[in-house]
Amino acid sequence: MGDRIDFVANRTTLVVFSDDWGRHPSSCQHLVRRLLPRYRTLWVNTIGTRLPRLTREDMGKALAKLTDWVRPNGRNPPADRLHAIEANRGAGGPEVIGPVMWPGFRRGWQQKLNAGLVSRGVNRALGPRQPGERRVAVATVPIAADLVGRIDVDRWVYYCPDDFSVWPGLDGRVMQTLERRLVSRVDQVVAVSEELRSRLSRLRRGIELLSHGIDLHLWGDVGASHGSAGLPAWAACARPLVVFWGLIDRRLDTDWCRAVANGMGGIGTLVLIGPKQSPDPAVTSLAGVVMPGPVRYEDLPWVAAAADVLVMPYADLPVTRAMQPLKFKEYLATGKPVVARDLPATRLWADAADVVSSAAEFARLVGERAESGLPPHQAAARRRLALESWDEKARQFEAMLLGGAA
Repeated sequence: MGDRIDFVANRTTLVVFSDDWGRHPSSCQHLVRRLLPRYRTLWVNTIGTRLPRLTREDMGKALAKLTDWVRPNGRNPPADRLHAIEANRGAGGPEVIGPVMWPGFRRGWQQKLNAGLVSRGVNRALGPRQPGERRVAVATVPIAADLVGRIDVDRWVYYCPDDFSVWPGLDGRVMQTLERRLVSRVDQVVAVSEELRSRLSRLRRGIELLSHGIDLHLWGDVGASHGSAGLPAWAACARPLVVFWGLIDRRLDTDWCRAVANGMGGIGTLVLIGPKQSPDPAVTSLAGVVMPGPVRYEDLPWVAAAADVLVMPYADLPVTRAMQPLKFKEYLATGKPVVARDLPATRLWADAADVVSSAAEFARLVGERAESGLPPHQAAARRRLALESWDEKARQFEAMLLGGAA
């Protein structure tokens, strides 16, 4: 991407509708971070269609969203556009706005209301066009469907990271309807997995594929540093330490977690790291399981350093068959043994990890790898991670955003 002219000269603006900036390192955030030095970027925090529950996690999210609406952060005044761009460039982040939205999309009137609220907020933040400016909108969520045609942009791209119609807790019927509408209206669709591309190809032709990348420089220090906070408290738990990091929700297979916990016979610990989103209570109550909560992305290498085995005990569900977990390539880069469910995304790396299809086999291999470590043939197979950097993925993404003009 170094041969591209400076973004101030080419006047290209990106408008991204996605998850809250900085809340967790989504694939879109990884990609956009690498484009920030060349593009003015307006990041629009959105809300989902999952009904909030009376839980600490959901109430905390609701409070944070209300706070953003009342005291918005990161908004640059549109009057001085180039000054805002330079400030953005120095700060290393996009301009972030969180338009006030009705907390729901299930009814037609809710969709129309939100389309009006969000489009007014975004167009106001964009301000008048600069001479020669081109604007490209990126949506990672189907709820952006009714914004196409309402936002002052030249091109729309749907970057699809998941099958939202089967995501736990979401209204699948509504999400499917919104996604069909979005796919029919945008200029380009990009999917992160072959399964997603195949599904979306039933709606239109020309779906692009862009699999997830990895920050190789971040994972090069596994075992050499324990981060700013030192060793985690759970590192003192009974070994072996079998570690999962990510969103803890209904995608985790309770039987597989139980098999590992029981298979260690009280002499090891299953550590589930990350935010909880209505997980199966049976998982959280298992003996030998600890759930220390989320950690910062940059501290994950020392999490890996403390682990004996890294695991992905996902259930075999439509949502897990469609996804491409960011964590899997991160696991592979740690140099630690990895045992994962046999799913389309993990199957591609079956030579670099233990990819299994039964709870008994899962528990058995976790125990074996905790003793023997990473097999040499798996270590050799992981060398091809060098071709999977986020820098390379961002170069491909840029070309897709600009219609092949990068």
